[in-house]
Amino acid sequence: MQVTYEYIQAQVKQALAEDIGSGDVTAQLLPALQQANATVIAREPGVLCGTQWFSEVFHQLDTKIQIHWQAEDADNIEANQTLCTFSGPTRALLSGERVALNFLQTLSGTATLTNQYVNAMGDVGTRLLDTRKTLPGLRLAQKYAVRCGGGENHRIGLYDMILIKENHIASQGGVTQAIQAALQSGEDKMDIEIEVENLQQLEEALAAGAKRILLDNFSIENLIQAVAVTNGQASLEASGNITLENIRTVAMTGVDFISTGAITKHVHALDLSMRIQV
Repeated sequence: MQVTYEYIQAQVKQALAEDIGSGDVTAQLLPALQQANATVIAREPGVLCGTQWFSEVFHQLDTKIQIHWQAEDADNIEANQTLCTFSGPTRALLSGERVALNFLQTLSGTATLTNQYVNAMGDVGTRLLDTRKTLPGLRLAQKYAVRCGGGENHRIGLYDMILIKENHIASQGGVTQAIQAALQSGEDKMDIEIEVENLQQLEEALAAGAKRILLDNFSIENLIQAVAVTNGQASLEASGNITLENIRTVAMTGVDFISTGAITKHVHALDLSMRIQV
């Protein structure tokens, strides 16, 4: 999954329209030809992400703005570190400040939280996945940020993977029927995963030929049993109530993946500051 320039361009255009509307009435108080220099400084440590969005904001406002980055996406940054310097028309710098920082802070916050989960899990071979619990309109951007933080992407949306969840199972009449419907769908090149809520459903899913199974809100004891019962017949993904405090314990059960929506929906925007000097 690639984030294209066209995607970033469209996101930034929409965000600027939302913020500036018919015009920045405060920035217009400044002389039209006035020039300024600016810096962005990190106020806390984290993982940087969103530099392309930040730069595109100012590119759309005025192509004369020159930006020089001193760090790049996926870099670990420290408090008080200068991330970039830039210069150009003061009006444009002020008009773009909030939108540019919103992108940079939100995506850096996503990458930072992801990295915290990856580090808490440790080097046990289990892979951290995101979910569809993303901020509206920022799906691909946040999934990019997850990769910058050391995580991996689950499905992008409803169109690129069959994921049979609780309500799908209920609608199909059971685990076996749901898996059979998926296998007979003709989507033979698409990954198929089914969510199970207990060991009995796990065994039924395995018997029906499931090759990837999501273990929803399993206890640690049941995760250990699930890994033993599966014995390599399918890939296992643990999900539900995953925290920084318990993720390593979950990973140590031997599951292949751990997924959590927290890394994209419980986001603390990284504290970054932009300062202008005329």
